[in-house]
This record gives sequence, C-alpha cells and structure tokens, in this order.
Amino acid sequence: MIDESKYRRFDENFSLAGKTAIVTGASNGIGEAIAQMFIRKGANLAGFDMNPSPVLADYAKEHGVSYLEIIGDITVTDDIKRTVSSVIEKFGKIDILVNCAGIGILETLEEYTEKVWDKTLAVNLTGGTRMALAVGETMKQNGGGSIVNIASQAGIVALERHLAYGTAKAGVIQMTKQLTLEWAQYGIRVNAISPAVIMTDMGRMNWENEKGEAFKKLIPARRFGYPEEVAAACVFLASDASQLINGANLVLDGGFTIS
Repeated sequence: MIDESKYRRFDENFSLAGKTAIVTGASNGIGEAIAQMFIRKGANLAGFDMNPSPVLADYAKEHGVSYLEIIGDITVTDDIKRTVSSVIEKFGKIDILVNCAGIGILETLEEYTEKVWDKTLAVNLTGGTRMALAVGETMKQNGGGSIVNIASQAGIVALERHLAYGTAKAGVIQMTKQLTLEWAQYGIRVNAISPAVIMTDMGRMNWENEKGEAFKKLIPARRFGYPEEVAAACVFLASDASQLINGANLVLDGGFTIS
C-alpha cells in the first residue's frame, strides 16, 4: 500500500532545505536568479557554467548553505560526467537539476548558417539532454528527484528568426515528456518551463525599444517577465509541493500562446 501521507504533508513554504541542486547556466541571467532563490530556500547548490560566478559563493555563505562551483561546457560529455561525480562526491546525492544553460542566436531563413544551427541545438537541446540523462541515473539509485528544463514559448509557437532556437526548445519540451514516460516509475519528475521574453540584461538590451513596445501589445498581460518569476516557478517544480506534476510544460508568457 502506498504511503499517501508524504504527498499531503509537504512544506507549504516550498522549502528546499536539505536538498542538493545543480543549476546549469548559473553565473548570469535567469540561471543566476534561479540559483539565488534556491539558496534562499535552503538548497545546497552546484552552479555549472562556462564562467565563474561573481556572487554565488558569497551568497551561499551568507545564507548558511554549501556551494560548489563547476566550470564546464554543457556540450562536452566529459564535463557533464565530471559535474555529476563532483556533486556526488561533495554532497552525496543530487535531488534537483535545472537545465538553464542556453544560447539564442536569431537568423532569418535567408541568413541560415550551419554553424548557428549546430551550436544552438548542441547547447540548448543535446547538452541539456545529456546532463539530464547523467543526473537521472543517480536519481534512480537514490529514490527519485526533480528535473526542470528551461524551454521557451518559441518551442510552442513559430516566431520570426527562430528556426534553430525554436526547434531546439521544442525538442526540450518533447525530451521532457520522453524522460517522464520512462522515469516516473523511479520517482523522478521531469518538467519544463517555457518563458516568453525575460528582462535579463540581455533581454533589456534587445527589447527595451520600439520593437519591444510593439511586441508587448500582442501579450494579454501587456508586459514581459522577470528572472525572479522564472526562479519562483522552478522552486515550485523542484519542491515536494509539486509531486503530482510530471511531464508538464509551464508556460510563463502572460497569455501570449493562448490562441
């Protein structure tokens, strides 16, 4: 008989205390916001990025949790293997993976280049899939865990100049479903989050202009999102409060994709 009590007595504050999380792309933008909120929620954190974080080590120390910085390339299989082994060596387990590492290079069909296509799929889809597969194997041994893949509204609807990016993010959404189908039996939950434009430094650079004002008129909420909103969604999906949510794609777009 299933012990239902563990599914009904979760922490209503969505605490991550005692959990170990890997966040890829943790050194800036959305990934940094996710990493910081996870730290505030009590998680021990491994931040994976090609560049060191200027803030996360001190931030974790201030909040009384442990931090492990891993410099690596999501497209390099050996870096993925090294990450998993390093986190297990330091923390003993991996409870949460957030696949946030990504790039966005936009081209029209006439501008299409194989270099952009190959790099975009390698970082946004192939690398994240391989990281999820590596982490998932350890989760199977430890009784489960939560994987959150950062996809995009561009993986749901067609947007101009998004051939490579949109195709990669659509693949992330489908990968999420495939992993759920095979791994739910092991207590592993795999979900995706699909944000619209998020006002990171890069988002502001690209969208605080006339083009952005015109785009906002197409969004029912009439605004773009903020990194903290994506981070809050990640906390919920990583926490025990969302144990019945598996294979879902949570769309954070102010209603843009409703029609």
